[in-house]
Amino acid sequence: MASANTKEVFNCTAEEFFKIVTDYEKYSDFLPEVKSVKVYKNSGGTKEMEYHVSLIKTFKYKLKANEKPFESVKFEFIGGDVFKTMKGEWTIKDQGDKCAVDYNVEATFGMFVPESMAKPLVSANLPMMMTNFRKRIKELYGK
Repeated sequence: MASANTKEVFNCTAEEFFKIVTDYEKYSDFLPEVKSVKVYKNSGGTKEMEYHVSLIKTFKYKLKANEKPFESVKFEFIGGDVFKTMKGEWTIKDQGDKCAVDYNVEATFGMFVPESMAKPLVSANLPMMMTNFRKRIKELYGK
């Protein structure tokens, strides 16, 4: 299993960050690798959605997300291309006008991927993804 983790402090409140991270259908507006996200099931704090992502090739997968407002989003793979399993979590801690965010993800691939390549595949995009979340915060909140 390949995993990746990052801890960041963002220049927005926990509520503001939670609103960005749970606005899945807007991901394609600020995450270039995400071509689209469609939420097809929404029951309270649980949503199911399909992602279309383009890295080396275009692929799709479905996730189920359990949201705890302003605190966390846990997600798990429920079907699609490339992955055999995937799960992860955004943990958000309020720090006044800022928030501390811990993001982690673990994945196994449906096809053979050598262990030496699996971790880079899971973690390679993480720094750019966090940069794009910072840009989104600035765009939406001017911070």
